[in-house]
Amino acid sequence: MLDDLIPVLLRMIHIMAAIIWIGHVYVNMVMRPSFEPLRREELSEDADDGFTKRMKREHSTFRHASIVTWVTGFLLLWHSGRLADAAMLNGADAVIGVGGWIGTIMTLNVWLILWPHQKKVLGFVPAPFEERARCARITFLTSRTNAMLSVPLFFFMVSSSFGLGLF
Repeated sequence: MLDDLIPVLLRMIHIMAAIIWIGHVYVNMVMRPSFEPLRREELSEDADDGFTKRMKREHSTFRHASIVTWVTGFLLLWHSGRLADAAMLNGADAVIGVGGWIGTIMTLNVWLILWPHQKKVLGFVPAPFEERARCARITFLTSRTNAMLSVPLFFFMVSSSFGLGLF
């Protein structure tokens, strides 16, 4: 029974975390449809103000949802014995493997590019205004990259169970 319950729980957690993660990316696109350069008056000198606290909580949820999504996807493939074939893009698991690799790129994008720059924009890491303004542009483009990658990611993940004939 437990062996049957594990994939169900992993899949539910995977889907919920993905909705939080990708949902945040799309909400960000709606709230900021085009790039607006960072202005000095937008920056808070008081690190304890409500805006900074809300931003820190929001970005923490976003970042950690990406890790939960990636880890549960990895565990789903491992538990089903499909991890090696998916990672190597072998046979029928090549479809989900492409989705997994896109998800890996997106997760690395969040943690290695977006978050280090976002910390400067939000003032969690001290940086001069010019550096913060440069980082604002990088975070904008990084977020848009993940939004664009989410479309093929969803395609490959959904089609992995029935779309092999397409390939």
